[in-house]
Amino acid sequence: MDERRELIVGNWKMHATHLEAIQKVQKLSYRLRPEDFARVEVVVAPAFTALRAAQLVIETDHLLIRLGAQNVHWEDEGAFTGEVSAPMLAKLNVSHVIVGHSERRAMFGETDAVVNRKVKAVARHGMHPILCVGETLEQRESGSTEEVVVGMVREGLKGVTAEVVEAAAIAYEPVWAIGTGKNADPDDAGSVAELIRDTVRSRLGEAAADGVRVLYGGSVNPGNIRAFMAKRHIDGALVGGASLDPDVFAAVVRYWI
Repeated sequence: MDERRELIVGNWKMHATHLEAIQKVQKLSYRLRPEDFARVEVVVAPAFTALRAAQLVIETDHLLIRLGAQNVHWEDEGAFTGEVSAPMLAKLNVSHVIVGHSERRAMFGETDAVVNRKVKAVARHGMHPILCVGETLEQRESGSTEEVVVGMVREGLKGVTAEVVEAAAIAYEPVWAIGTGKNADPDDAGSVAELIRDTVRSRLGEAAADGVRVLYGGSVNPGNIRAFMAKRHIDGALVGGASLDPDVFAAVVRYWI
């Protein structure tokens, strides 16, 4: 199979005004070198209000950083006050959209069925979904990690073509590790990443399993990223707090230095 290009995504969550986003993107670009992008696809996902500002910086300065979004609605348009649609994101040249993050599931009641509709909407408009899956601490302690993660992958990708999944990403984010400073053991994370890839293979075939990039997320930082990236089935990271500081995020991206 062809070597999967690594993917490291900065999820800024509800941080940074559009002016701060401009500064963060510029500073990040100064700290990365062209050769870094040959190895790693780098995506930043600002808040919706900062997407246009970030897009203009990336395109005006001809930066190699890609633009991501943190969420999307499943319908293309309609009476959905406060929501943002996939066509709107596509017009901003968004390349990747985070779907089904645990914060969306826990705080806003997103079900697997809703997440699946969002995955399809993202793909329908030519962008790449980053499907988030992961177990809670209670589920982990009860020994149901495998059941939970496999179920989320299967339901999230139901009715999605192999071609879409081959170009997509699935982020394993154990809920208990997000924003807590605790991270999964790299061996455990690697095993779950392999499980995710095997699940894709069983549902959609070899090409999809070989192409899909499996990311780890959950308190990723410059001190632990190398251990995760050493695992065969982990192709990158979905980074939260550490992505807000361009110096720190650049160190995550350039983890091999």
